[in-house]
Amino acid sequence: MFCKRLVSTLLALSLMGMAGAAQANTRINFCVFDIIGTSGDTFNLLRDYRTAALNQGVDLRMRAFTDENIAYEEFLAGQCDLVAMTGLRARNLNSYVGSLDSIGAIPNYDVMRTVAQVLASNNPRITDNMRSGSYEVIGMAPMGAAYLFVKDQSINNVNALAGRSISVLEHDVAQGRMAARVGMSPVMSDITNFAGRFNNHSVDICFAPMMAYSALELYRGMGPDGGIVDYTLGQLTMQLVARHEKLPNGFANWSRQYVFENLHERAQAVVDNSYNDVSDDRWIRINEEDTLRYDEMMREARVDLTQQGVYNADMMSLLRNIRCRHDGSRAECSERLE
Repeated sequence: MFCKRLVSTLLALSLMGMAGAAQANTRINFCVFDIIGTSGDTFNLLRDYRTAALNQGVDLRMRAFTDENIAYEEFLAGQCDLVAMTGLRARNLNSYVGSLDSIGAIPNYDVMRTVAQVLASNNPRITDNMRSGSYEVIGMAPMGAAYLFVKDQSINNVNALAGRSISVLEHDVAQGRMAARVGMSPVMSDITNFAGRFNNHSVDICFAPMMAYSALELYRGMGPDGGIVDYTLGQLTMQLVARHEKLPNGFANWSRQYVFENLHERAQAVVDNSYNDVSDDRWIRINEEDTLRYDEMMREARVDLTQQGVYNADMMSLLRNIRCRHDGSRAECSERLE
């Protein structure tokens, strides 16, 4: 009898403890942009993030959005206090982390990983920049290098870009200015129609990550004569942005470390797998001379856009230092323009 009463008492106390823990959870509405929706890779990666957050006392109520602009507006309106969106869009809320997606600033995936590791280090000099006003970036994962998708493989050098039309995201000032800089005609678009304009041949070129090749059927716009220029114009990122006053103490630091340690490699694997959809004859290889020209063009554009306030100067300096740590022979390493 005593044993039964003891078991009953312990069970009751356990249930009370569970109930107390559930009541202690901070509930946060979480808006997630994934162009595929709930079956997309981003949403599914963040399901695991949600499970891990429960152990930190945070209950994330996830909602998927296939239109990034709607997710962004819902966040601004207070319908969610955490949002997953591209760094291009997040730049409006935090220019430091939002400048990761700057033109030509992260040339390859090894550099991308080092950048992600530094931002997750919770070094006070870094974490101070993760917060801007009411907003704080609490995680970042790769979405892949962005390339020029073209409808004609004769568009294989800088000079051939002149006079061509390109769909650019209207909320990213840098894309439009860079296009105009090399003589292209920018056609303002958004996440819902930039691919469609390329696929129905309204524009000659579009700027996108490799995952868009299959997901947005960019091979339709390329047709039989098109290709992909083999030069990394930038790295796209998925960023988690929160209203920091809604987060319990320590959650932001935990989140940044968790995303890097548990989601970075998985997100990169998704990116790597997307290259398998593209046959080798679709790549437009550029020679070393043109590569150096592109590098210099990208650097000049970044310096100009930083001076105009589009990119964050502190982030530009950090990225230059990381690039030179990986490859000290780069021409920029003997100068300090960024």
